[in-house]
Amino acid sequence: MALVPCQVLRVAILLSYCSILCNYKAIEMPSHQTYGGSWKFLTFIDLVIQAVFFGICVLTDLSSLLTRGSGNQEQERQLRKLISLRDWMLAVLAFPVGVFVVAVFWIIYAYDREMIYPKLLDNFIPGWLNHGMHTTVLPFILIEMRTSHHAYPSRSSGLTAICTFSVGYILWVCWIHHVTGMWVYPFLEHIGPGARIIFFGFTTILMNFLYLLGEVLNSYIWDTQKKPPSRQGT
Repeated sequence: MALVPCQVLRVAILLSYCSILCNYKAIEMPSHQTYGGSWKFLTFIDLVIQAVFFGICVLTDLSSLLTRGSGNQEQERQLRKLISLRDWMLAVLAFPVGVFVVAVFWIIYAYDREMIYPKLLDNFIPGWLNHGMHTTVLPFILIEMRTSHHAYPSRSSGLTAICTFSVGYILWVCWIHHVTGMWVYPFLEHIGPGARIIFFGFTTILMNFLYLLGEVLNSYIWDTQKKPPSRQGT
């Protein structure tokens, strides 16, 4: 038996994301006042994705509790829709985007933090909030993947969806540069047009890889659990 029910964990994670978002939005940073506001940063978009995802998880848990034993076919049909939406969001957005944000942020940060998170931001964003945005996303999504089975969509539709998201965000970043003359992320200022194209192409490929990684990880976790224990020879 789990030490903490997964339903309680989901509520706690949802509340933590709400707290992180509220604290982040309360910070008066110059970048929040410029074109695109907080929505130009993938970190903020990811926080919204995670909060919405865990909100759907909590809503699914509540609906399951209310539907249990009712025998109402309409309620059960609505519950199946919620579960399908929850599973789709984890597969296509919550896992690949969340892991991407954590991995890319800390890799670039370790190489040269000024390229992605200038030291000046320490005056605005406390350390705990930085980790809430760029670290805890990974263990939270892994906990969800470990505690509940999620049915992935067909591989073609899943990859199409994550590609659409990736290309859409890249176009959004390029549009912001077109309007303001500045790149959202400092390191993009220091590389040439060709290198930017390669970087954008690489990030799209990485997103696709992370989608496939999530699919494999989900199958591994739940196929292993379903596998019957081998019988000892007599």
